[in-house]
Amino acid sequence: MESELQKLPPETTQTARPESDDRPLLKPDPTNPQLQVLQSQSSSPSIEELEKKYAPYVRHDVYGIMGRAELPWTEKVLLGIALVTLVPMRVVGATTVLVFYYLICKVCTAFSAPNREEDAEQEDYAHTGGWRRAVMMQSGMFLSRVMLFLFGFYWINESYRPIDLNGNSNNEAEELERPGAIVSNHISHLDILYHMSSSFPSFVAKRSVAKLPLVGLISKCLGCVYVQRESKSPDFKGVSGVVNERIREAHQNKSAPIMLLFPEGTTTNGDFLLPFKSGAFLSGAPVQPVILSYPYQRLSPAWDSISGVRHVILLLCQFVNYVEATWLPVYYPSQQEKDDPRFYAENFRRLMAHEGNLILSDIGLAEKRVYHAALNGLFCQQ
Repeated sequence: MESELQKLPPETTQTARPESDDRPLLKPDPTNPQLQVLQSQSSSPSIEELEKKYAPYVRHDVYGIMGRAELPWTEKVLLGIALVTLVPMRVVGATTVLVFYYLICKVCTAFSAPNREEDAEQEDYAHTGGWRRAVMMQSGMFLSRVMLFLFGFYWINESYRPIDLNGNSNNEAEELERPGAIVSNHISHLDILYHMSSSFPSFVAKRSVAKLPLVGLISKCLGCVYVQRESKSPDFKGVSGVVNERIREAHQNKSAPIMLLFPEGTTTNGDFLLPFKSGAFLSGAPVQPVILSYPYQRLSPAWDSISGVRHVILLLCQFVNYVEATWLPVYYPSQQEKDDPRFYAENFRRLMAHEGNLILSDIGLAEKRVYHAALNGLFCQQ
């Protein structure tokens, strides 16, 4: 795919013909299908072609492609007002909340040893019991909601659907089983804040996050699973191995932190559902499906084809933002799904797409990177 976006090398210079060769040059036939294919390959793809091919990552808000569209003067005025009023207040407020929760975590983890797994660098305080865990969890949920409020999410529309998504009636034993993970579609970095405010789950993060100031300790209190994809150690379990151990633990132990999974592996514009990674379903445990959406009027909170810094600044400039969460009943896999994680993942994906009115797509993170590279190339040409 990358080869389609690269410019073809310049045509080689034709060798001079002998003076005795008086044959006329042949004119190219425009109806030649091979010539038409070469011409189509030599031209850069248009915006329309890219949007059709990479539809799950296309922005449809006022700010347009990559947030760089030409804005009307009214929108520019609103942005200017927000930059000098809303943004400073929200930044100060969010920083205050972050520092305050860090201090709470510092007190709750004082004189307490973290839980360590086989990987020496995989440690957390989410398995701490008693008042420490209760304070970290309840204050974390409350302050996460405060953070969303500061970002303009004054109301959160949550709905619960009391339907049997498996097409059969669950027995009482199944209804009492605790799901091992929360599985959600992925639209924005704000997804994590919402789930923190509703259930305070653990999630997968880069190992470097554990070393960040403030955020590092908070991530350990959440019980994040740290990933180091470049590790070549023979004892390295891999992402799916560590995650599925946590899922089994949460399923069997009600006091264990529940996992939050985004099996798509990247974010979309909220209208599509990408293929699910089957590694998240290896445990065969029941899961809690949650469908998120972000209705908008001016700026879409989706983090699809826009840079992180630009997206955060524009988001902070919005006076009001909206999020809707649909909680579906716990999904209990059949025996066939337990035996075949891919079958489990695909059935669950189709169910979420049906209930959330989402369009199934067959592209993923690799295509998203190609789309971003193509957009950057077009903007550089302009």
